[in-house]
Amino acid sequence: MGQVDLHVHSTASDGKFSPEEIVGKAAELGLQVMALTDHDSIEGIVPALKAAGAFPDLKLIPGVEISTDMPEGQAHVLGYFIDFHDSNLKSALEMFRNSREGRARGMVNKLHGLGIDIEWERVQEIAGEGSVGRPHIAQALLEKEYISSFNEAFNKYIGQDGPAYVERDKMTPVEAVQLIKLGKGLPVLAHPFTVNGPETMIPGLKEAGLIGIEAYYKDYTPDETDTLVRLAEKHDLVITGGTDYHGIDDRNEVMLGGVDVPMESVEKLTALADKEMLKLAEW
Repeated sequence: MGQVDLHVHSTASDGKFSPEEIVGKAAELGLQVMALTDHDSIEGIVPALKAAGAFPDLKLIPGVEISTDMPEGQAHVLGYFIDFHDSNLKSALEMFRNSREGRARGMVNKLHGLGIDIEWERVQEIAGEGSVGRPHIAQALLEKEYISSFNEAFNKYIGQDGPAYVERDKMTPVEAVQLIKLGKGLPVLAHPFTVNGPETMIPGLKEAGLIGIEAYYKDYTPDETDTLVRLAEKHDLVITGGTDYHGIDDRNEVMLGGVDVPMESVEKLTALADKEMLKLAEW
C-alpha cells in the first residue's frame, strides 16, 4: 500500500464516497498525502479540507481533473494546489459540468433507443449532489443487469466508439492547462496513454504551462511507467501518479493508495507551489 495518492474522486463528481468519507478512508489506510481531483468540479474541496483537519498525519492537496477531447483520443489534465475560491475558475467549471448533464441525458436516450430501459431519475439518484457522469450510467446498467461488469458499460455502450456515446462540449488540452493556470494551479497531464502518441502533444502543453505528467497509474505496466518517466525527464517535467479511485466497483478497481507513488513527487509539486506562491493556507 502506497502512502501517496494524487488522483482521487468523490461524490462531487462521479465517485461513490463523499469528500468527507474519502478523506476518512485515506486516513484509515495510512496515506500521508492525498489529492482530491474531481472531474470538472472543485465543490468537494472545502468539505474535504475540513474533514482532513481531524487527521493531522494526512495532507490534502486541493485539485481538479479537467476532461478534454482530441481527434485521436481523450486527454485529461489534473490541476494541483488550485485556488478553489477563484470565481472565474468556478464559473468555467460550472458551465462545463452543465454540458456533462446534457450529454448524460443524451446517452440515456440513446440507450432507450437500443431497448435498454434505465431511468434518468435513477441516474440522478446515483450521482447524488455530484455532477452526473458516465460511471453513474454504468452503475444504473449494472443494477438492471444489462451488463455484468463496470467496464462492460464502456466497452459495449458508452465508450467513445459505443452506440450510446454522446459528445460533450469540447475543451482542448491546451485550454484545460490554461484554465488551471487561471486558477493558480499546477497542470499535470493525466494517464497520458489515453492519447495516441502523447509525446507529440507535450511541447505545446508545456509552452501553455504544463509542469508534469502522471506516470505512476493503476493501469500501467512497469514498461509503460518507465516510458513515461523517461518522457518526463526528457521534457523536465514533474512525475506524479495515483489510482484514479472512484470506489464504484471495488471488486475490480485498484484501491485508494494502491499505486506506489514516490514521496518525491509530492516534494517537487510542493516546491513548485511554494516557488510560485501557490501554496494555500490549508496545506
